[in-house]
Amino acid sequence: MELNMAKTVLTYGTFDLFHIGHLNILKRLKEKGDRLIVGVSTDEFNAVKGKKPIVPFEQRIEIVRAIKYVDEAIPENNWEQKRLDIAKYGVNVFGIGEDWKGKFDDLGNEVEVVYLPRTSGISTTELKRVLSAFDERHVAKLKDTLDSLSQIVKELS
Repeated sequence: MELNMAKTVLTYGTFDLFHIGHLNILKRLKEKGDRLIVGVSTDEFNAVKGKKPIVPFEQRIEIVRAIKYVDEAIPENNWEQKRLDIAKYGVNVFGIGEDWKGKFDDLGNEVEVVYLPRTSGISTTELKRVLSAFDERHVAKLKDTLDSLSQIVKELS
């Protein structure tokens, strides 16, 4: 008798200003297994990494949870968590964007490590660069819009 073992894929990210590049990577990772678990970096962990997200953690994880390719979204609190989550969730594949190429090769003795190409023409860094031209009034209006979008996502799911 052959057991049908589900293949679990794990990834992490900040997912700030969620865009088509984020969606593409989640879709491609879901195609590599049966179950996709996504760790969303908390605001505190992003501070450790020197990042300051525009969208608060609770909204970012809510958006990620609403994506049809994602089976489970969990908070990412520290660097060490990856190895612990691999064991906890019985992960077979660890996937992340190629901008991290080589950084997680040490996980290769536990799981298959996959670095995926970025979607050309879009990045959160570039979006933030463009947004930096906005003044505080514009940023407050943008935040209100993002809050409204988050509410719509919540109501649709």
